[in-house]
Amino acid sequence: MITKTYLKDLVYQVYGAAIEVHKSLGPGLLESVYHKCMVKELILRGIGFLSEIIVPVNYKGLELEAELRCDLFVENILVVELKSLETILPVHEAQILTYMRLLNSPEGILINFNTANIFKEGQKTYVNELYRQLKD
Repeated sequence: MITKTYLKDLVYQVYGAAIEVHKSLGPGLLESVYHKCMVKELILRGIGFLSEIIVPVNYKGLELEAELRCDLFVENILVVELKSLETILPVHEAQILTYMRLLNSPEGILINFNTANIFKEGQKTYVNELYRQLKD
């Protein structure tokens, strides 16, 4: 059974992996480089995930091939979107919230590697109604 405590620990582990990658590489690289390093770091930490999964879009009962790709789907419950941008825009927040809804995920994290301090300014957590329904 998934709980808020379980998700909190999972988010902590993913942030730890991101901090390790950022500490090793610093800001200024392409998102694809950080993505490859995050994949390696999650494997090293024994964290289960799927990479670049196609997000299903169901429109009026039909499943469409919309080519939406979630960067990382951790433990089949946590959406992780990686960025390497000067500024996170509202469209990036809308993207992660949409992926969370389409994947039935109660929580998601957006990690921007193009910051001086990833812990203070390079990460944000999002929750939705599914999260609020979970037990502590």
